[in-house]
Amino acid sequence: NTATGKTRTTLKGHGDEVNAVAFSPDGRTLATASDDSTTRLWETATGRPLMTLAGHNAAVWAVAFSPDGRTLATGSGDGTALLLDATTGGTRTTLTEHAASVNGVAFSPDGHTLVTIGDDGAVRLWDTVSGEARTTLTDDVSIVSLAFNPNGRTIVTTSNDGIVRLRDVAVSSEPARAIKHICRVFGRDLTPEERAAYLPDESEASVCPVS
Repeated sequence: NTATGKTRTTLKGHGDEVNAVAFSPDGRTLATASDDSTTRLWETATGRPLMTLAGHNAAVWAVAFSPDGRTLATGSGDGTALLLDATTGGTRTTLTEHAASVNGVAFSPDGHTLVTIGDDGAVRLWDTVSGEARTTLTDDVSIVSLAFNPNGRTIVTTSNDGIVRLRDVAVSSEPARAIKHICRVFGRDLTPEERAAYLPDESEASVCPVS
């Protein structure tokens, strides 16, 4: 409880160290990643276990929800990242280009791109629909954490050489194309972050056609 500092719920179920946690966008679900090679989903309000997600062969170091809450990304010591269906737990895509442990995962604000980082010094950008690699940036260091700027145009990474790096990345399609994709595939209007990225000078009116 952030007001009192008291523990509300203790979540028990993992068989080893818990390495990462992430809330779903609506705050109702918590994802936890562990050395036991699994990711678990919990109901935030009650602490009730919802699902155990498998698919990795080593410790899971990183976990993140997509902006719409429908997809979960995980990164593991087995050198892979997974895109998982947050409702069914099924694996949608396995990303296999890293040569060492995947230490961090993050979705772009529009959900179209996933960035993964690892001990191999690579920062990789992936298309979340096709699973295809878009861009790879490399450093001769182990990269341990990352975050997206809310505008979707910059990522920041930290590494074991003590340096924090800000990188400009082209992660989205031409605005009109990206907006059309969001309306058609996700069936919703733009989030505030997407509106700031694609339509910074426009009104708050809906951009998706009424069906």
